[in-house]
Amino acid sequence: MKRLLTIRLSALGDVIHTIPAVLSLRSAFDVSWVVERPYAELVQIVTGVSVIPVRLKKWSLSAILTARDAVRDFDEAIDFQGLIKSALLAWTAAPSRYGFARSAVREKPAALFYNHRIAVDQSKHVVDWNLQLAQALAANRKPQTANWTAFPQDAQNRLSTFRHKIVLLPGTGRLEKIWPMERFRELVRRYGDRTLVVWGPDELNLARAIGGLIAPETNLRELAFILQHAHVVVGGDTGPLHLADALGTRVVGLYGPTDPARNGPYGQLQRTIRHSNSMESITAEEVMRKIEE
Repeated sequence: MKRLLTIRLSALGDVIHTIPAVLSLRSAFDVSWVVERPYAELVQIVTGVSVIPVRLKKWSLSAILTARDAVRDFDEAIDFQGLIKSALLAWTAAPSRYGFARSAVREKPAALFYNHRIAVDQSKHVVDWNLQLAQALAANRKPQTANWTAFPQDAQNRLSTFRHKIVLLPGTGRLEKIWPMERFRELVRRYGDRTLVVWGPDELNLARAIGGLIAPETNLRELAFILQHAHVVVGGDTGPLHLADALGTRVVGLYGPTDPARNGPYGQLQRTIRHSNSMESITAEEVMRKIEE
């Protein structure tokens, strides 16, 4: 069986959106996935493929050269990321390299490193982009089952009191994706101790500003446990929202600058609210109606 290197380094939501495509390749290839270290355990447990963890978030040529030694001697490589650093990894890994056509990659020079550039329907969701790219290597292969139930973990048995909450995700990776704090406060005033504010790195002060019950610091598997057992999860276009969706939890996605048709919670696009002019245009009343549906 040919050895295939799949590349999607980060971020959490993008890794989750790549999993169906990788699972569609698993029956045709001996698959390895190179990914940023914080997501390595998730990828290994959920997909069952071999994982090559790297640290390339702040990359340099020396970092690429270090990673190169771990990705040698593959028959094929497929780059789902479309960045120069991910394309360089593909170029060092295999003689046959697949990636998106130039119009679909974020960093246009990345396409120069592929010898198979695949056009995809850019009107569709990124999950479908990834599946279309995977079809270039393994046509008509349906994704195998992801092992999502094995990932959530409460190893220290400290999270059971946070079950069945309306989980609020105030933080996002970009300022323009943040829903105003006052709107989150309105949800806390409406639902009281039924709410739980979850926070990530550098977000504790943000969580405190909302008020109400605040979750403890969690690792990724503990976060997944809280999301898995939530009544509903409310948040913007952020990794934990996509994780909740993948775990089968009901979500309410809040969207402004990004289009949920392309980047929304893939299994629950009907549960998103979008005001393309700004996040501030989304009212608390709209969100409450979605929660109460």
